[in-house]
Amino acid sequence: MTYSRWKPAGGAERANYGLFLQDLCDLIYVSRPDPTTDNPAQDAYVLERAVTFSEGAKASTGRIDLYKRGCFVLEAKQGTESPDQQQKVDRAELGLSPEKRRKGHALRGTPKWEQMMQATRQQALDYVRALPANEPRPLFLLVADVGYCIDVYSNFAGVGDSFVPFPDQNRYRLSLSKLDNEETRAMLRLIFTDPRELDPSRQAARVTRELAGYLASLSAQLEKAGHAPDRVLMRCLFTMFSEDVGLIPKESFTGMLHQYAQPDLREFLPDALQTLWRTMDTDGFSPDLKARLRKFNGKLFHEATALPLTLAQKV
Repeated sequence: MTYSRWKPAGGAERANYGLFLQDLCDLIYVSRPDPTTDNPAQDAYVLERAVTFSEGAKASTGRIDLYKRGCFVLEAKQGTESPDQQQKVDRAELGLSPEKRRKGHALRGTPKWEQMMQATRQQALDYVRALPANEPRPLFLLVADVGYCIDVYSNFAGVGDSFVPFPDQNRYRLSLSKLDNEETRAMLRLIFTDPRELDPSRQAARVTRELAGYLASLSAQLEKAGHAPDRVLMRCLFTMFSEDVGLIPKESFTGMLHQYAQPDLREFLPDALQTLWRTMDTDGFSPDLKARLRKFNGKLFHEATALPLTLAQKV
């Protein structure tokens, strides 16, 4: 898939979306969808997956553009780069009737286009609700403007339809050009193959286990060297916790640790920690965190000291 190949795409999405999604599968190195059968229960990964909408005594059939059981529902639409007015002028100059060939649902970047994307999201949610109750809920909902972008929404609870922008409100829209980035392709690959791996709570638990193992090892090394490290390590953990819950600015302490991890700054880390913890014990401005901190009660940071570390322990 290349941006230049799909940028001119126009017309109704039915003319393009199947080929576009197959190109996407090739790009992120996942298998293409299976052939659709006459039994929706067998259609675990297909284009045009049939679902039934029940409205009282009436029933109707809808079709999901791309579906993978337990992973995602994807609905596609086709935006355009060509304003409607320009299309009318072009046809008039050719002596043709004002009725124009369809170029797409809406001009990209306009309020009408945003409405189209939100309406498509709602359509995808309707498909999620219509899935049989015995099928696992999809963890992701994808909205594609063919040849232009993919909006990503997640619901890691696996129940209901509370899908939220993923990974956040500022980065949920993936323009086609972002697919040049391997991290973006890897994320999409997981959505297709192992979406639970993208659950932030699972990643946080993994990091917590790794951190606990590292701190336990570090504590043993410091104790062997004749230090009493428990209170120092507790200060580190509480400072990290304070960052997580917003008592100090987000990513400020971890950013400070990354900064002092540089070879020419490592020797100053104990001094920097002592200065920070003294500020947390009294309140005041922290130059390293670039923020004014409130006083932390409980005397955890009273007479705070940081232990010198060897190079191996700092790494």
